[in-house]
Amino acid sequence: ASGAEDPARAAYWSELGVAHFQRLDVPVTAVPVIDRMSAHAPEHIASIRAANYIYLSGGRPDYLARTLTGTPVWEAILAVVADGGLLAGCSAGAMIMGERFLGAPRSRRGFNLLPGVMILPHYDEMPGVAVRLIRRLAARRMTLVGIDGSTALTGTGSQWEVLGHGGVTIWQGNTVTRYDAGPVPPGVLPNARVVDAVDNDSAIM
Repeated sequence: ASGAEDPARAAYWSELGVAHFQRLDVPVTAVPVIDRMSAHAPEHIASIRAANYIYLSGGRPDYLARTLTGTPVWEAILAVVADGGLLAGCSAGAMIMGERFLGAPRSRRGFNLLPGVMILPHYDEMPGVAVRLIRRLAARRMTLVGIDGSTALTGTGSQWEVLGHGGVTIWQGNTVTRYDAGPVPPGVLPNARVVDAVDNDSAIM
């Protein structure tokens, strides 16, 4: 998602991610998929297929969607998840997992791993007027999932749990419910086609 920035900046974000997982003593490789050309590179596809945890970082969700949609790298990511691996994303990497994500002047099509859902990272930083505008753009037909900073929404299929210091706020029509750390009741969120979202920042997993 940071591939739209200059190469040095994209490398900086990759190095941050690598350092984070190294502190956790987890083997990690930063795969430099920064445009559609690199999303077709055989060596990147091989690196992804060898993984069991894929993490999509922050940046621009529209750029991330354009870069990955319909590419061998995205197919490799889905194959990892189908084999029991985990897909996680923070910020833009979380936003594109919904059916739609916030864009201007209208919402854009996401990867639809969570059908009927629009994911809003950094929710605790959003002013109320911004949330009302987003609800209007979403025509209130989408379930809005707001993830606070330093918070993750994790799930496998139909079971979801909030982890971290903040909470997750879910808008369904005119009904809004906040969930702090702990399980989300069954049926509140749709079954995931694959997935995880995180905000270390905001995330979904």
